[in-house]
Amino acid sequence: MSARVRALSLAPDPEPTEPAAARAAAKPMLKFEKVGFDYDERTILRDVSFAIRPGELVALLGPSGCGKTTILNLAAGFIRATDGVAFVDDQEITGPGPDRGVVFQAAALFDWMTVADNISFSLRCAGKGAKERRQVAEDMAALVGLSGVEDLYPYQLSGGMRQRVGLARVLAAKPKVMLMDEPFSALDVQTREVLQEEVLRIRDRTGCTILFVTHSIDEAVFLGDRIFLLTDLKQGQFDEFQVELPSPRANGDNRLDASFIKLRETIYRKMRH
Repeated sequence: MSARVRALSLAPDPEPTEPAAARAAAKPMLKFEKVGFDYDERTILRDVSFAIRPGELVALLGPSGCGKTTILNLAAGFIRATDGVAFVDDQEITGPGPDRGVVFQAAALFDWMTVADNISFSLRCAGKGAKERRQVAEDMAALVGLSGVEDLYPYQLSGGMRQRVGLARVLAAKPKVMLMDEPFSALDVQTREVLQEEVLRIRDRTGCTILFVTHSIDEAVFLGDRIFLLTDLKQGQFDEFQVELPSPRANGDNRLDASFIKLRETIYRKMRH
């Protein structure tokens, strides 16, 4: 990067667990090398570099307009970098692909399709048979806690349930990287926290690498293995925070842990100054 990234940690590094050690030794699953993007003759970001390891969850945090969604769209292949190169699993990103799945702010479901048909839509596009599609739909519904609602329609579901369907639809395609663009921002606090815990459990079960965009400090600290606090991406600058919370990470009580509270305060003060 054109400017040094500061890695902040609130505690000495513990002995790595076996999964963490394996992630650290693995080649990056998602990598940006001096990536820049201009839009309408305006520089949005320049010289942005980072590497995300397989199975890691990185939260992109910052105010509106700081470049979070631009980074996610570059990773998804929805837009092309003006400069530099972005890679997924050592392959240059030149457009959207099945190795990356996107979970949007709105579930964006097909209202005329059942939950099962929404979940298995990618398999239908791939020409898979009805029996296989149904089995995958049931498996993914179970994974996100929706067993028993496969034959309902989106209008019959709560907002949180619809977001679970959107998550299951992405997982059904078995992506290497899941890109999540503030998927829980419109939900009430209780539902949001439940789904945050569900995302961590799903990550542990599937090993999927996740890039998660959020405005919420609490959400970033609870979910992230690392947090990128975006400051001045026109100069390639962002602050990196390592998150150290007790295992299992999906334990809701981690929101009351002293490390959570201290890191939250540190990031809050950094964002205000």
